[in-house]
Amino acid sequence: MKDQKLRVWWIPRIPMKAFYVNVKSIEEAFLITETLAAYDKFQFDNNVKGDYCNVGGLQYWDDDENKWLDWHDEEEGLEYDEYCNVHFRTN
Repeated sequence: MKDQKLRVWWIPRIPMKAFYVNVKSIEEAFLITETLAAYDKFQFDNNVKGDYCNVGGLQYWDDDENKWLDWHDEEEGLEYDEYCNVHFRTN
């Protein structure tokens, strides 16, 4: 998994298109998605933007299919958000 190409995708307000950030690890992806979510909440709380619905996740490059696919943990059978809940979030 260490050589796997990873990227975070983020949509700050649905139905916008996503933007992408290349990352080196799942830990880095977690920090970026948490930061983006906190920033969106800060903007909402401080009337920078009105109502919103954001969404994001992690993708990996699949050489066999030659496209980006949603990341999941094969060992534990967890999707990205579930994996973050188990391994990174404490509350």
